Amino acid sequence: MLSRLTSIAPSRAGLRFAAALPTMVQRSLFIQTQSTPNTDALMFRPGQPVMTTGNTVDFTDATQAGPSPLARRLFRIEGVRSVFLGPDFVTVTKHPADEWQLIKPDIYATIMDFYTAGGQPAYIEPKGDDADPEAIQEEEDEVISLIRELLDTRIRPNLQEDGGDVDFISFRDGIVRLKLRGACTTCASSTQTLKHGIENMLCHYIPEVEGVEQVHDELLDQVSSEQLRKLEERLGEYNAQAEAEFDAAQAAEDEVMKAAAAAAEAAIEDARRGGAPSGGSA
Repeated sequence: MLSRLTSIAPSRAGLRFAAALPTMVQRSLFIQTQSTPNTDALMFRPGQPVMTTGNTVDFTDATQAGPSPLARRLFRIEGVRSVFLGPDFVTVTKHPADEWQLIKPDIYATIMDFYTAGGQPAYIEPKGDDADPEAIQEEEDEVISLIRELLDTRIRPNLQEDGGDVDFISFRDGIVRLKLRGACTTCASSTQTLKHGIENMLCHYIPEVEGVEQVHDELLDQVSSEQLRKLEERLGEYNAQAEAEFDAAQAAEDEVMKAAAAAAEAAIEDARRGGAPSGGSA
């Protein structure tokens, strides 16, 4: 899939304004945008390193964006759903109901202002107790080392080209558990990417690998569990109400049947009394 590139540079009026302010540091910035397989995600390339450590980090909502001054600013834009920082790009995912033509100008301006101001890194690495709580400590045996090497050299670079990434979580009983990030998270083809791309490659090169499973965000799992709980409660209430209505209808039907039977019995008794012989002569 070919990606379309668009770009934006500071306007001439903006440059003239900057030139009129001698205290302002004049810096040119050329931002490229690149489409991804996920229509709700776009890559923004500022032309300079984003994650200076070469790693990637994914923020699925504003509450997680504390370590990133850039992500915090982007989450202030209405319609931004998640922010993913790559080595030299920023992937922004919007809510499906919002339009890119309304969001893109604000994203351009935010990224441009951040980098032209300078002085702050896009991401500040947490230390000590602030480290990622989702990090799972694994003993680095030979198979896990091979899995990590294949992910880093053959799989992650391809995903990053489309604005996403993948994290290794664990390997147990032949199953590799991975977590998709960035544009891959909400992409409609993420299952195909996981099964037909990543799984096939890992199983081909590493015989010990029997399959691949995707690990979803804990927050999404909690939301899904909460929605399921509420659905079960509603179904329980509906079933209780339906059962009560059925019992009431059954009781009413029983009363009608009893009344009808009593009326029929009374009619039969009246008929018998009316047709009995009187015992006198004509």
